[in-house]
Amino acid sequence: MPSTYNPTGQDWAPTNVGRSTIKAKPTSSSLNAMKRAGLVTAEKKFGAGGNTSVHSSTVMSARKLEETDELKHVRVDKSLSKAIQQARMAKKITQKDLATAINEKPQVIAEYESGKAIPNGQIIVKIEKHLGCKLPRPGKKPSSGASSSSSGMQKTGLAKSSGLTRGGPPKRK
Repeated sequence: MPSTYNPTGQDWAPTNVGRSTIKAKPTSSSLNAMKRAGLVTAEKKFGAGGNTSVHSSTVMSARKLEETDELKHVRVDKSLSKAIQQARMAKKITQKDLATAINEKPQVIAEYESGKAIPNGQIIVKIEKHLGCKLPRPGKKPSSGASSSSSGMQKTGLAKSSGLTRGGPPKRK
């Protein structure tokens, strides 16, 4: 049997540094007795001891007010998915081969061909280059606000006559 190692010269007894006596916490019964005697008072603070906000249910944030009920993403058109599939079949390559050629996952090509993918212009350009054909692009949504006013300014020729460039200082003459 192996012998156990017993270190010698070390003191393993507990050492008390600082206070010489340890005070015990008062028990609930002794604390209640001190409260009745008037030696201890308890104050209840408003909102203490919880991480829930009292006003969170009544206050509506601006983000919630502006939030619309449109929770759907833009999906790939059926014309684009069919065009990708027909061009790939014409070149006689598989989805996996097309995906490896454009450095994407095979699931991405499958999603584009099934119409479940969210359109990404960079991926569509890669597919176009590899297949060697022009694919139908998803149309841009007309945004209301600043773009309509700037396009109206360009149509009337006010932007050219003022000598201003978009987002920069005036042109030199």
